[in-house]
Formats: sequence, C-alpha cells, structure tokens
Amino acid sequence: METKKGIKTIILNTVNDNRTILPRLIVGLVFLSEGIQKYLFPELVGTGRFEKIGFADPDFWAYFVGTFEIICGTLVLIGLLTRLAAIPLLFIMMTAFVTTKWPILMNKGFWSMAHEYRTDFAMTLLLIYLLIYGAGKWSADSKFVTKQ
Repeated sequence: METKKGIKTIILNTVNDNRTILPRLIVGLVFLSEGIQKYLFPELVGTGRFEKIGFADPDFWAYFVGTFEIICGTLVLIGLLTRLAAIPLLFIMMTAFVTTKWPILMNKGFWSMAHEYRTDFAMTLLLIYLLIYGAGKWSADSKFVTKQ
C-alpha cells in the first residue's frame, strides 16, 4: 500500500507555487512544435534529417521521435505526468547530443559545438528542472496530489 502511494507521490508530487509555468511552457511548446514539424517538413527535420545523420530506417525513427515529442510536449504543457513525460524527452536530447553535437565537438572543437548545442543545452536543463520540481501549482498534476 505504501509503495503505491510512494510511486504516485514521486510521479505527481509538485511544488506548490507558480515557478514552473515558464519552464513548462518553453519545454512543452518547443517539443510540440518540433514534433509537428517532423510530420509537416519530413525532408528538412524528419526523415531527411534522420537519414542525413545516419539512422537505419529513418522513416520509423523520425515519426517515432516526432510522436513522442508531440505527446510528451503536450503532457508537459498541461502539466500532466510531467516528470514521467520529461524522461523520454531527456533521452531524445541525449540522442541528439550523441548523434549531432558530439561529431561537431570531435571535428570542429568545443566552441563550434557549444554554439550548436546552446538550445539543446537549455532544453536539457529545463527538463532536469521539471524532473526535480514537477509541474507546479498551475498543472493537472497538482489536482491529483493530496495536499499535506
């Protein structure tokens, strides 16, 4: 019985203030937008990009990632299961670093990589923030957690 309450608390518990609304809006809107663009502009940011990076079966991976970005971005926006939604988005960010930024670091050096990585770095830190603090007072998560 305690385990169920513990898991619910870990996943849904959130700070009881408004500080996470801006990180949620930023993360949610960026990932929602990027996911939609993978469907709207497949040659530019979807299948074509995944093929250029060297993914086997780029069609599958572009739409798989795009779908997760849309679903998890929407969950973050409304503040529902925010901590859980942040996890696949962090994996997407780590994969993006390894497949696109690491080669820049190896071939062009730190400053070129730092320039290219700036948005990914900011998004990764905001995801970690949401993982730590949860969705905040103005969220669906806050409606499901019993106040102590």
